[in-house]
Amino acid sequence: MALITAYWGLDSIIVLTTLVVTVYLYMTRKYNYWKKRGVFELPPTPIFGNFSDIMFMKKNPGYFMKDLYDQRKGMSYIGLYLLDKPCLMVCDRELVKNILIKDFNYFADRHTSPDTKDRLGYANLFFIKNPAWKTLRAKLTPTFTSGKLKKMFELMLECGKNLDTHLNSLKLEGKGMDMEIKDLTAKFATDIVGITAYGLNVNSLNNPDAEFRKYGRMIFDFDFFRGFEFLSILFFPTLARWTGMKTFGKDATKFLRKVLWETLSERMNSGEKRNDLIDTLIELKKTYKDQDIGGGFKFEGDDLVAQAAIFFTAGYETSSTVMAFSLYELAIHSEIQNRLRREILDALHETDGKITYDMVCSLQYLDMVVSETLRMYPPLPFLDRLTVETYKMPNSDLVLEKGTPVYISMLGIHYDPEYFSDPEKYDPERFSEENKRNIPSCAYIPFGGGPRICIGARMGLLQTKLGIITILSKYEVTPCEKTLIPMVLDPKAALTMPLGGGLHLNIRELH
Repeated sequence: MALITAYWGLDSIIVLTTLVVTVYLYMTRKYNYWKKRGVFELPPTPIFGNFSDIMFMKKNPGYFMKDLYDQRKGMSYIGLYLLDKPCLMVCDRELVKNILIKDFNYFADRHTSPDTKDRLGYANLFFIKNPAWKTLRAKLTPTFTSGKLKKMFELMLECGKNLDTHLNSLKLEGKGMDMEIKDLTAKFATDIVGITAYGLNVNSLNNPDAEFRKYGRMIFDFDFFRGFEFLSILFFPTLARWTGMKTFGKDATKFLRKVLWETLSERMNSGEKRNDLIDTLIELKKTYKDQDIGGGFKFEGDDLVAQAAIFFTAGYETSSTVMAFSLYELAIHSEIQNRLRREILDALHETDGKITYDMVCSLQYLDMVVSETLRMYPPLPFLDRLTVETYKMPNSDLVLEKGTPVYISMLGIHYDPEYFSDPEKYDPERFSEENKRNIPSCAYIPFGGGPRICIGARMGLLQTKLGIITILSKYEVTPCEKTLIPMVLDPKAALTMPLGGGLHLNIRELH
């Protein structure tokens, strides 16, 4: 005899129905949260909330956030639901400024959070929460002063020469060669980060089997599983914690832990000083020893290695992305490419063919080109924050409860015609000295803003510009048969990446 009725089959139907109804009622119990507070909300899908297109990888998060921003209908913010959790998208530029800068102390943490047991993922500067973040940020900031960047630049130049040698070996005369340009820029950026941050000669440009490139590619190779893993960490951290997902992936985590700890240990044993990130981490380890600076963070073991790991992954991926998208747009807009090349060649003529730190920083049109690329293709196309204390929205009766996630669409703001006319057009002139003065505060935020702005932005710009100079001074890039026009972002990628992960261009040596 069955437990409820006389039939096991009927019992199963009753239990299953009860379970489904219970889950439905539980997951939809908050779906009038924003309406009660007088906030316009987009109708959520039962159980999945408003983020099902991201969860099922139907749309790139950058596009998804931009579409929400475009639906704001003049409103300052929109109520949304992450599964069953109420969250807010802020669209008003002044409110964005409050969240990122003026009232930063209320929004000092990111909502994004890996599993706390995944120390390489959780304990690094990008993800870690206060109070550890504040101390860590202050201690790592001196690594990127202008003086240190100038010293790093000499090492970057060696990577630039290796890039030039590599391209020369490909024999790109005549019709040139169709190639995946993102892979080329990723190898170049990997080599730069390796030598400047860790003193390691990675040599991925000349060695197709280089381990750093192999595992770096693995981290950002967004197949279905890796895409779901990364998107869960960014949007559904509870799910990431339940399943034990790794920020860098399991294999890459093992590799980074091994090689970076070996590098730290070797430097500590040898006593060698290079004034790089490894030296900074060793000094912090000596100074703080096993002291807890907040939230269980200590300058030892995986917590220490985590800083080296995030600087490697973020350092090479963001720079290589901006470099590749710049070359993509220059290939499509030959007149912009020709103007930029003239500026580069004129500058090289003045320095007798030598690329210098001051020369790179002086190239105004190059800066305009890179700035426009960052407007259209910011590597991380959205920002997220967590309300760490109850916060009253300015000029409003709305009070955000502690623990409310807040989102800002970088793409939405960057493509807003109120700030950038004809936003779909690639136009470096937006960032001329005269025009950029007219860009309102927080209307252009490719590196974020406020105290949590990207710590390595200047280094990233420097290596991006060096790569573009090295290529354009001798080579021309043009679209090829595989070039994606118009650009479409990959729905499986959490970051700004082209569909399929590649950017194909023809590169030809100039006579």
